[in-house]
Amino acid sequence: MFFRKRSKKTIDKDAVAARLQHIAFIMDGNGRWAKAHGLPREGGHKVGATVFEKITRHCFDRGIRVVTVYAFSTENWSRPQKEVDAIMALLSDYLDYAEKKFKDYDARLVILGDKSRLSAELQEKIDRIERASADRGHVLNIALNYGARNELVSACNELIRAGKSTVTEADISDALYTRGCPDPDLVVRTGGDVRISNFLLWQSAYAEFYFTKTLWPDLSTDEVDRAIYDFCGRHRRFGGL
Repeated sequence: MFFRKRSKKTIDKDAVAARLQHIAFIMDGNGRWAKAHGLPREGGHKVGATVFEKITRHCFDRGIRVVTVYAFSTENWSRPQKEVDAIMALLSDYLDYAEKKFKDYDARLVILGDKSRLSAELQEKIDRIERASADRGHVLNIALNYGARNELVSACNELIRAGKSTVTEADISDALYTRGCPDPDLVVRTGGDVRISNFLLWQSAYAEFYFTKTLWPDLSTDEVDRAIYDFCGRHRRFGGL
């Protein structure tokens, strides 16, 4: 049973772990949430960062080994500089938190994306934390300066440099930012839009999707549980019957 029969429904962690290794989130709606609450867009990102931390820990507690979040796309550099600076400052603060706390829940940090455009300080922090956490059981992937098309181009160029004249699916998978990581089983998008916005195009070929109108800062652990429950009730055929 996925839900054990008690006075209040609770999720069976072992059942989740058996079916759902990797959950990915498109964290949409911070700006709209801020506008609705009379705040600047940066205020929405600040609240969204707190929710991100809570949801990540909840997923690990539910038995999910890998969590991936879409934090900043290659297209997001076109946003106002004040907003970009606020997002990068929140990321820096989160890296400080991760360095101190990730060991407590056996978590590894991986940044997916082109890190060359980030500040030297952020690059140094990322490198230090990725190396220090490399042997831990859970994985948090943060997609930062990430675009799936850009990722595929980068992978192809890497294979060309390696002398490949023909490639296999495994070759491409091993050249992506997510190399060594299982493909996402479930992709959750908040904010009401029904699209994937250049996120994990290759990796999500057979992922299940869950769309909600809830804005990211309003996302609760209860709704994450509903998404998990919905996923575990689906029959995944992978092209078969």
